[in-house]
Amino acid sequence: MPQAWDAGEIANQRRWDELAPVHAKSYEEIQLLRDGGISLDEIELADLGAVSGKTLLHLQCHLGTDTLSWARRGAQVTGVDFSRRSIDYARQLQAELGLRATFIAANVYDLPDVLHERFDIVYTSRGVLCWLKDLTQWGRLIARYLRPGGIFYLLESHPICNIFEDTQPGPLKIAHPYFHTPEPTIWDDDTPDYADSAYIPRNPSHEWTWSLSDVLNALLQAGLHLEAMHEYEHLFDRRFPDMVPCGDRSYRLPQYAGKLPLLFTVKARLLKAPAR
Repeated sequence: MPQAWDAGEIANQRRWDELAPVHAKSYEEIQLLRDGGISLDEIELADLGAVSGKTLLHLQCHLGTDTLSWARRGAQVTGVDFSRRSIDYARQLQAELGLRATFIAANVYDLPDVLHERFDIVYTSRGVLCWLKDLTQWGRLIARYLRPGGIFYLLESHPICNIFEDTQPGPLKIAHPYFHTPEPTIWDDDTPDYADSAYIPRNPSHEWTWSLSDVLNALLQAGLHLEAMHEYEHLFDRRFPDMVPCGDRSYRLPQYAGKLPLLFTVKARLLKAPAR
């Protein structure tokens, strides 16, 4: 039986079910795929290298744009998300593009009830950590789904971004704690959706804060071996009002050049399969 979802997870699933059709209309990555391109960052492409013929599990895949991008690169992909409406749109996009992929509607923590394979790569990226209530279990799940020698890869906004007030221009001001607390922060206001500024979500979000050490320790405790961790001065979305575009679908804070990390990546390898 699936584990009992807490109130935060239920609220978040409703939010992402609500946002799925909004994002299906507003995500520029969808048009990139329709035009024959991919939505992936040059950093992750370089870090993971050739994926043709490899099996790849994408956790928290939302509409499946990155999942299908890896499929276009030749990977045998499986995408997972707890929003059934998001998975429905991912399947529609897959059929439209004619790419091979498997999509599963499931909470990450319930995945062992429905998926029993191991993969060459477990991948997750872009705004995923704050929706996870338990990083220790998350790390164990990653190890559970990797083949010996397999790679886990994460590209995510740097945890330091979470401490700053992010609606007002000017110097950044610390407004939130950096370190994890068991209870999530509940956001229920009139802040527009990040992908469609004309849309204000009706359902609140429940978000957990995790430090950089929380992320790394969850992976290490699960038996993964850290191969690389990098930090960058740009981000995949316009998180702060003073951000300016830099390159392809990326943004930076010029006044904090050389002073503040905005993005980080982790690459870790499983050398030995964990006991079940």
